[in-house]
Amino acid sequence: MLSVVIPAYNERENIPAAAKEIGYVAGKLTDEYELIFVDDGSKDGSWDIICGLSEQDKHIRGLRFSRNFGKESAIFAGLKEAVGDAVAVIDCDLQHPPALLFDMYKKWQDGAEVVEAVKSSRGKENIFYKMFAGLFYHIMKKSSGIDLDRTSDYKLLDRKVVNALNELPERQTFFRALSGWVGFKSERVEFDVAPRNAGKSKWSFFKLYRYAISSITGFTNLPMHIITWSGALFFVFAVILGIQTLVNFCMGNAADGFSTVIILLLLIGSILMLGVGIIGYYLSKIYEEIKCRPRYIISRRTGQPDNRKDNGH
Repeated sequence: MLSVVIPAYNERENIPAAAKEIGYVAGKLTDEYELIFVDDGSKDGSWDIICGLSEQDKHIRGLRFSRNFGKESAIFAGLKEAVGDAVAVIDCDLQHPPALLFDMYKKWQDGAEVVEAVKSSRGKENIFYKMFAGLFYHIMKKSSGIDLDRTSDYKLLDRKVVNALNELPERQTFFRALSGWVGFKSERVEFDVAPRNAGKSKWSFFKLYRYAISSITGFTNLPMHIITWSGALFFVFAVILGIQTLVNFCMGNAADGFSTVIILLLLIGSILMLGVGIIGYYLSKIYEEIKCRPRYIISRRTGQPDNRKDNGH
């Protein structure tokens, strides 16, 4: 059985087309499949569309969050509800080509346990976004050892991989990295990012920036090391400046040094405030984890799985 998880946030215009195209591909692959739309607290009537499609097609199921919890929560809610032997995650806007599922499903049948769809091109993105994405992937690779270059959330996972992800207790998740961190045999297929089927992207630059910071701090301790490196650098600088000051004092050439002192105080103060900010951010992450609040709250459901298997629930 194949399950397809489709996160959706204010995607009223795209849901019918996604259901039609993804359903067509899934139906060609196997008679036993389900499409799970996860409505991440949409306010444009997306849930009504999902309910209507679910009444018309027994293969379509829907989950509705009580509010907007974010794409990561929507993905993990879908993984938790999926009953398939293989589970695919795909975007609702059809920028992830559904036809690629043919190759991904074949690789899974041949023994791959994680099939990642990687971008051969990023579509119509401006150079600034591409540079930002490249920097983010470089930082993640150097700090965590996981290569996320050109990766996407478009993946097909074996049941044992889904079970492993569902068992992770953490609240601050990063699906793209965690699906590689859990290990298992992995294969890649390439695709060109297609234009959105309809509507505009919900990812503003500010949201992408927050997502990147959250992912880096949630998956690596690189920012903490930056504080250490900054402290070591300024220690060396202080030693050199101290030696220079002592030499000038012994030679009777005491400099005014007022400007130097002010600059040093400003630099050191900036580093200290940066350090406090980074530590505070990590403490806030820890605070979120130890509260143990759920990643999401499901307020409504539509459709039922035909055969609920032992899928680690």
